[in-house]
Amino acid sequence: MTEVLRTEDVHVVRDGRPILQEVSLTVRAGEHWALLGANGAGKSTLLSLCGALVHPTRGTVEVLGRRLGRVDLRELRAHVGHVDPRHPLTAPLKVRDIVLTGLTNSVAPLPRWRPTQGQRNRADRLIGTLGLAEFGDARWPTLSQGQRGRTLIARAHGGTARLERSRELGEPEPRLLLLDEPATGLDLPGRERLIEALDALRREHPALATVLVTHHLEELPAGTTHAMLLREGRVLAQGPASDVLTGDQVGKCFDLPLVLERHDGRWTVRIRGGA
Repeated sequence: MTEVLRTEDVHVVRDGRPILQEVSLTVRAGEHWALLGANGAGKSTLLSLCGALVHPTRGTVEVLGRRLGRVDLRELRAHVGHVDPRHPLTAPLKVRDIVLTGLTNSVAPLPRWRPTQGQRNRADRLIGTLGLAEFGDARWPTLSQGQRGRTLIARAHGGTARLERSRELGEPEPRLLLLDEPATGLDLPGRERLIEALDALRREHPALATVLVTHHLEELPAGTTHAMLLREGRVLAQGPASDVLTGDQVGKCFDLPLVLERHDGRWTVRIRGGA
């Protein structure tokens, strides 16, 4: 399968303090990775490298075949969907308009930019895929936290697309979506709708690769194929999810005696010996 993301022996140091050390990761088209670890383990820093938001102190990072340090980062970011629940939007934009800002990589619509009808149609399809069809004209302040999260996922996936241009040139659809704790602040129904929407997006776009950061195994969609455990900036384990997400390995990651179970593709976790 085609590589969409690769880091080799990556180190990140800030103010003399190591954040990541010797981290190597390869993500291929159609793979869905989970990055797990305690607070301060380096998950969000690694995701920022994957999204071409920061450079490594040492090591190499290639995103969609382009190596950081040898490419225009702004141009590269236009081909990567990055979902951050702390999106800085304050204007009362409609859901459809927010999704379309992904095409311009801006928080608000650009003054002289107008989407094509094809771009509008694609935005509406994404909105429908993510379970928001009845909210296309709803405004940001009226949305629940879960609806906001799904709107940002649609925005990020739509923003990877110079899609019409790619199709005209015979190129494949961009395939990388990065999610930084997308279930933050959601109640149980909101979390489950978000997870359901992510699985629907993956089914509709089989070439899509995703990397999802979380602390909580319960937030992982059933479609998760691979996992990496980070502890104090180092890789503790990585590989197929069924091999990595075991009670022993996740217990080492979080320094707790844990029992993991998986039912219908979803994980649950408890402390060994707990009720």
